[in-house]
Amino acid sequence: MSTIPLIHFLIVAAALFSIGLAVAITKRNVIGILIGLELMLNAVNLNLVAFSRHDPTFLRGQLFALFVIVVAAAEVTVALGIVLRVYGHYQTIDPDQVSDLKK
Repeated sequence: MSTIPLIHFLIVAAALFSIGLAVAITKRNVIGILIGLELMLNAVNLNLVAFSRHDPTFLRGQLFALFVIVVAAAEVTVALGIVLRVYGHYQTIDPDQVSDLKK
């Protein structure tokens, strides 16, 4: 049984984080920004699990990854609720067009 070296996991996680950052910066709607943030959180999870796999006695990485997954699910729930309220009020989800939050 061959094992994958740790550096391969780190390279994939760095690429995933870079793609997520590029998506979060360049997208013009809130849904695209949320997708970029989720990609970045998944890159962090990949790093945590890779380091945990690298040292089998160190299971805290997997526990932190589980915590990050729970926080990401809560973040998406709250963010989509906010997006729906903003869309109901402004009829758009473009962050540039939603300039003031006063009624």
